[in-house]
Amino acid sequence: MTKNADLLARRNLAVARGVANMHNIYAERAENAEVWDVDGRRYIDFAGGIGVLNTGHRHPKVMAAVQRQMEQYTHTCFQVLPYEPYVALAERLNSLAPGDAPNKTLFLTTGAEAVENAVKIARAHTGRPAVIAFNGGYHGRTMMTLGLTGKVVPYKAGFGPFPGEIYHAPFPIEVHGISVDQSMAAVNNLFKADVEPARVAAIIIEPVQGEGGFYVAPPEFLKRLRALCDDHGILLIADEVQAGAGRTGRLFAMEHSGVIPDLTTLAKSIAGGFPISAVVGRADIMDSVGPGGLGGTYAGSPLGCAAALAVLDVFEEEGILERSLALGERLISRLRSMAQSYACIGDVRGLGSMVAMELFKTVDGKPVADADLTRQLVVKAAERGLILLSCGMYGNVIRILVPITGSNEVVDEGLDIIEGCLESLVQG
Repeated sequence: MTKNADLLARRNLAVARGVANMHNIYAERAENAEVWDVDGRRYIDFAGGIGVLNTGHRHPKVMAAVQRQMEQYTHTCFQVLPYEPYVALAERLNSLAPGDAPNKTLFLTTGAEAVENAVKIARAHTGRPAVIAFNGGYHGRTMMTLGLTGKVVPYKAGFGPFPGEIYHAPFPIEVHGISVDQSMAAVNNLFKADVEPARVAAIIIEPVQGEGGFYVAPPEFLKRLRALCDDHGILLIADEVQAGAGRTGRLFAMEHSGVIPDLTTLAKSIAGGFPISAVVGRADIMDSVGPGGLGGTYAGSPLGCAAALAVLDVFEEEGILERSLALGERLISRLRSMAQSYACIGDVRGLGSMVAMELFKTVDGKPVADADLTRQLVVKAAERGLILLSCGMYGNVIRILVPITGSNEVVDEGLDIIEGCLESLVQG
């Protein structure tokens, strides 16, 4: 029996069934954009721990910063004995966030915690209960964030009832025939049919949907949402847990549109593989919550703060944002070239290096989402040494989250595997 097979057997006896594994491949070591499993096989990592490793596995500067912090202290709880790295990281994010107004920052541990706290802050500031989110949006697995999430299977099925005063509108997706005008009309229809604007605390949106399928929110849509929020005293929350930290070629994805949100959530790649999340926002809004109303035992861990400060240094010193844009161009160019040969690729899209392709089949002369081919591609790619992730409302999107620091040679090798798998599946 291989080590992978042995660990799978142990896992099935010890781990809750609800924790799914996309691959039954057990990692032993990793470096930048490559992973080796317990059987010694090498894989190219196009998943990046679901967008956590923009600076790659075990970036030397991040590892060194965490090692230095471990030699000083690992935990005190910021609410009990505060520490300088928390303050320093808040200062840096406040200065980097879009907009000219003074900002303040709260640190937590996970993306879901950041979203939960952004909603708490919005409700405290406005005195209103309701939140509007979008179909296909993914905001976490806690009860509030599941309520905000706009995808039932596998996330919401069987877990209701969810918190009240949450409403959904369609996200504008051109390839699926949903225009900006239709999405805006749906939001305004909520005000007519479900909830008056004066009860809405916030509208939350991913500038690029993550789990929903890497659909990019059109700048026009974000600008119109901003205007709508301003008209009604509603806060605009940008969920940048997956799209932030350089993935799109900007530190904050909202920078592409020029729209300034009131609150922004960050997590995943902001600390290069170490757990930390943040809510960054206008100081007057962030200060709406009184002392003791925010925080958590592990919130803003010293190790996470040290790692995040190092990640921001790496961004500046190694030109990560510029590399993200160049990497995105490389990925999109190659995938669009593949689309010329494989009709199953119905759309290639992205912002910076947050890139995806959507797979379709033809049924009765019409394009239909091909989730089966998508699953087969993920499996076959792993067999050939490439880790891929699928996503999307219909399970037919391949998303690429390869570390931005991955070399062109490794990235091209991964793209070669995708093309070889498509040739085998579609023409074989």
